[in-house]
Amino acid sequence: MPQLMIIVGSTRPGRAGLPISRWFTDQAKAHGGFETAVTDLAELALPLLDEPNVPRLRQYTRQHTLDWSAVVDAADAVVFITPEYNFGYPATIKNAIDYLHAEWHHKPVGFVSYGGVSAGTRAVQQLKQVVTTLRMLPVFEGVNIAWHPQFIREGEFHADGAMDQAAAAMLDELVRTEEALRPLRASSRRALSTS
Repeated sequence: MPQLMIIVGSTRPGRAGLPISRWFTDQAKAHGGFETAVTDLAELALPLLDEPNVPRLRQYTRQHTLDWSAVVDAADAVVFITPEYNFGYPATIKNAIDYLHAEWHHKPVGFVSYGGVSAGTRAVQQLKQVVTTLRMLPVFEGVNIAWHPQFIREGEFHADGAMDQAAAAMLDELVRTEEALRPLRASSRRALSTS
């Protein structure tokens, strides 16, 4: 079964990303199209990019980079759980992405965004520019949560029916897209293993 990596992007104390990620992870498990793995960037604690070589070369010198490379390489699809900060996405997400290069190639990517009136969609639009440069394929479907604090009670996220439907639609499309991109990922992995 393909592996879906769910990335919790915010590292801010008291962040909404944790309860939202728990809800989405439950949705993904119930969907059944993927094995799920959650990466919390607060726990990962990558320093600000500290590798001396360009990531495209995969000449990593730090253990945390080697570990992160293995985690991303094992994923077949990715979902970012992202807030919107000042009309953009968190620096922690950009840092985590920029550590690597080929490990991201040919993976479908979805977004669960949250914020105020825009529901985090401006952050998602910026992220799409970044991930497509790494040959990832954003799916059209997404989960956009406006005024998210109203859905969090006692540390738990309580989605409405529209959010559940949006999550299911995005997961369906990630399954279809992951299967279509699988030969490209296999070809890239073979090329990397022989280089």
